[in-house]
Amino acid sequence: MLDHNSTIPLYKQIANWLETEILKGNFTMDEKIYSQYQLAEMFQINPATAARGLTLLGEEGILYDRRGLGKFVAAEAVTIIQLKRKDEVLGSLVNKLVKEAHHLSIEKDLLLALVSENYDKEKGEK
Repeated sequence: MLDHNSTIPLYKQIANWLETEILKGNFTMDEKIYSQYQLAEMFQINPATAARGLTLLGEEGILYDRRGLGKFVAAEAVTIIQLKRKDEVLGSLVNKLVKEAHHLSIEKDLLLALVSENYDKEKGEK
């Protein structure tokens, strides 16, 4: 599940994995998630690395602490994750599209028209 050879730090991979589990519905609002020690055992990593992933999700408002009880899924977790991932995906795709358009000398107006036309087709509009 974790790629120890990836350029993405393990703590971010843990956070991404938990986000995906939340999006799949495997953890729901106000449900307790795995502890840093459970994650460390599951993924054979240092508990501090797992804790860092949990902390990241807490800072983003995806998880919250119940003192002495552990970490729980926040009410707005799914919305936060969806917005975050949309921004990441859109930013990456748009960047690639614009770079390729520049390499092919496609003018901005033509590019925008093509995007608009394809968007309308996808939505079933004419």
